[in-house]
Amino acid sequence: MRADIDVAVCEVGLRDGIQGIDQFFPTDKKKAWIAAEAAAGVGEIEVCSFVPPSVSGQFVDCEEVIADALTHDGLSVSALVPNLRGAERGFPTGLHKLSFVLSISESHNQANVRCSREESLDRFRQIAELRDSSPENKKVTLAVGLATALGCTIEGQVDPADVVRTAEKALEYGADELSVADTVGYANPTQVRDVYRLLRRHLGDDVVLGAHFHDTRGLGLANVHAALDEGVRRFDASLAGLGGCPFAPGASGNIVMDDLVFMLEAMGLKTGVDLDALVAVREIVAAGLPDEPLLGAIAKAGVPKGFAAANVAA
Repeated sequence: MRADIDVAVCEVGLRDGIQGIDQFFPTDKKKAWIAAEAAAGVGEIEVCSFVPPSVSGQFVDCEEVIADALTHDGLSVSALVPNLRGAERGFPTGLHKLSFVLSISESHNQANVRCSREESLDRFRQIAELRDSSPENKKVTLAVGLATALGCTIEGQVDPADVVRTAEKALEYGADELSVADTVGYANPTQVRDVYRLLRRHLGDDVVLGAHFHDTRGLGLANVHAALDEGVRRFDASLAGLGGCPFAPGASGNIVMDDLVFMLEAMGLKTGVDLDALVAVREIVAAGLPDEPLLGAIAKAGVPKGFAAANVAA
């Protein structure tokens, strides 16, 4: 994490936010979105997913988008890969991070990637071996997202012991970072605290742990606060709250990036993000996706009188 910030925020709207939308988000608008958020101070953006067009047509321009994103100094560029074939496409692009997602819930993993959790872990092992096979690949950070770690629309409750066992295997196979994901928005703050405490107890304090929360039941930012209490300092979010799990019908999307930045800055935690500039990026998203609802309290109500960002000297 950068030395000049307290909390790192990662924009996932360009991947998680648009992957399920039928209307193609134009390539030039993707580039504009990335450029504007990078200029606003967002330090990491997950720009695409290396999946076949039959899975999502949004990412047929992955290589072009990554090449453009890499021109922005100081921006960490990441992408999601579901398997070895995706990684084989991803490594040569020169991006900084590859994210691999597997579900703690067996049923969700089968529905999402059509294999068991153990098979997903083996896929990740293959990706890690490919990463370690050449000096150029070794520069790429490997992150593993533990999806449905806090509940599943198919199975309901998830055993925390399975979260720990899966996390330990991912680290054994070569993960540099782990992210706990409330994929379907089932979590509450007490549950979030318990899971992170359990992971710390088993994994130790040196493992990089992040969080990926959805706001399905209105507890997304409350869960961020609970994770902060447990020392988590890296959070995914989506501008205007775009996204959502296809296996959680009717569910809202990711926590709203603009609202997250406001909350953190209001709490005195430096994100390095200019909130006004960030909110302005919504115009690019609206232009590219005119039929999609854009969520967010700060964009609607504005900041309260007297608000001062943590990263701006008084």
